Amino acid sequence: MAGRTLATETLTTDEMGSVERAAKLLLSGQLVAFPTDTVYGVGAPVFDAASVAAIYVAKERPPEKAIPVLIADAADLPRIATAVPESARVLIARFWPGALTLVLPKRPDVPEIVSSDATVAVRIPDLDVTRALLRLTGPLAATSANRSGRPSPVTAADVMAQLGGRIAAVLDGGVCPGGVPSTVVDCVASPPRVLREGGIRVAVLQDTLPQHLNLFHPQTHTESPGPSLTMPPLSHWDCRRPHWGQRYAAWPNTLELI
Repeated sequence: MAGRTLATETLTTDEMGSVERAAKLLLSGQLVAFPTDTVYGVGAPVFDAASVAAIYVAKERPPEKAIPVLIADAADLPRIATAVPESARVLIARFWPGALTLVLPKRPDVPEIVSSDATVAVRIPDLDVTRALLRLTGPLAATSANRSGRPSPVTAADVMAQLGGRIAAVLDGGVCPGGVPSTVVDCVASPPRVLREGGIRVAVLQDTLPQHLNLFHPQTHTESPGPSLTMPPLSHWDCRRPHWGQRYAAWPNTLELI
């Protein structure tokens, strides 16, 4: 889609039928950007591999970077994950819907283009319009609606500035309430491992779980328990490789997991 210009349609969430129109476009194989509780995302139905591939083209996203999945309700989780470890159950009960992405064992029918290994990243966004859209489309593979490596958009205008002409439509829901991407926790690891600190602080997560959380240190590729995350990971679920030693607060808008 980056090779040709589309007439990107703007749909406003307060207009009747706008969410239904966005869902229809998505189900027809076209890319649509939409607001979430964190930042704007661009998505495609998770089992439509061709449409998911189009996300990489529109964003100029490196192909080795996985795309997380958004679901409307916890009841949708068995469609994406084969198991939910106890640590994930505790975090889901406390933080979903919300700005917490969990890495879980992937169902084998989830396309490889979504995630090429045995895991998948999933969350439920805490925004009514996003969940309404997801109930119409089913689970969406979705990443931040920016060109790869550029700031994550928090308004529809931000999306248009980066992806206008590359996607079919943007659903304008105003300014995203969070403005910071989600925290990512690998619940396949034991104990759970924080891959990125975002909208939910590590200290709050640690207070919720009975066991210590491990924090990934990219310089040594080792893990250690600790009260705070001071640098980003280098992993399958990271979208880019920031300068080591940068604190999270210095680069929240460069991430592409919403």
